Amino acid sequence: MSNKAKIREEAKKLNPIDNLMFQKMAEEVVFCEEILRVFLSDPNLTILDTTPQYFGTNLQGRSVILDAKCILSSGKQINIEVQKANDDNHQKRVRYNGAILTTNLTDPGTKFEQVPDVCVIFLSEFDLFKENHSLYHIDRVIRETGKVVENGFEEIYINAKGNDGSEVSELMQVFTNDTTYNNKFPITSDRKRRYKQTEEGQKEMSELIEKIRNEGKLEGKLEGKLETLYSLVKQGLLSLTEGAIQANMTEESFQKNMNKMFPV
Repeated sequence: MSNKAKIREEAKKLNPIDNLMFQKMAEEVVFCEEILRVFLSDPNLTILDTTPQYFGTNLQGRSVILDAKCILSSGKQINIEVQKANDDNHQKRVRYNGAILTTNLTDPGTKFEQVPDVCVIFLSEFDLFKENHSLYHIDRVIRETGKVVENGFEEIYINAKGNDGSEVSELMQVFTNDTTYNNKFPITSDRKRRYKQTEEGQKEMSELIEKIRNEGKLEGKLEGKLETLYSLVKQGLLSLTEGAIQANMTEESFQKNMNKMFPV
C-alpha cells in the first residue's frame, strides 16, 4: 500500500473527537454554534467569530494552541478543547489554557472589571471524574458557607463515557462513535459524514494529515539545529553572538533558551 493510500485509510478512521477533524469542522461558525447550544443549554446562543487552532502566547513561558476559540454575541470567550487520551493532569491544562486566553485578550492597563469572561469546555472520550455524568460544571464555592461565587471564569467537562441519556451524551456519541450520526445534530452529522464518506472530504483530511506530518519533520530538523547551536556555544566553540545570528534570535533569547536546555 502506498503512503498516500495509508494516509487515506487513517483519515477515514477520524471522528470529531480527533483534533484534525475537529480543526476542520471548527472552521465553520454554524458547527460551533450547534454544539455550544447543546453544551451550554442555550438554544438561542449565537457566535460572532470562531478561530480553530488559536495560538495563545506567553512571553514568560509555555505558549499554547487552543483547539478552538469562539466569541459569543454576549462577548464571552469560549475555548473548546478535545482530548482522547487521559495522559496528563487535564484540570491543570484547563486552568492554564484559561489563564493564557484571558491574558491574550486583556490589554495592558485594562481595569479588572473589564477583564473578559472566559469559559473552557473540555471534551473527552474518558470520564475524568468517574461519576458517570456526561457533563460536569466546576464552580467556585465558599467552603464555609457553600455559596457559589463568580469571577468570570467557567470550566465545563464533557465526556462520551458518561452515557446518561442526555442530549449532551447523544452529541458526544456522534463525536466519538465511528458510525453514529444523529438528526438532532444535523450540522455536526453532515460535516462528519463529509470528511468520512465523501471523496472531496477525505481528500481534504488526507492533505491536512500530510501537511502536518511534513511540518513536524521540518520542526524536528529545526529543533536539532538549535540544540547543536546551544551545545557549540556552551562548549565555547561558537560565540553567543554567532549562535544567536544563526538561530535568528536575539542574544538574550538565545541565552535564556540555552540555559533551559543546559542548566548551569
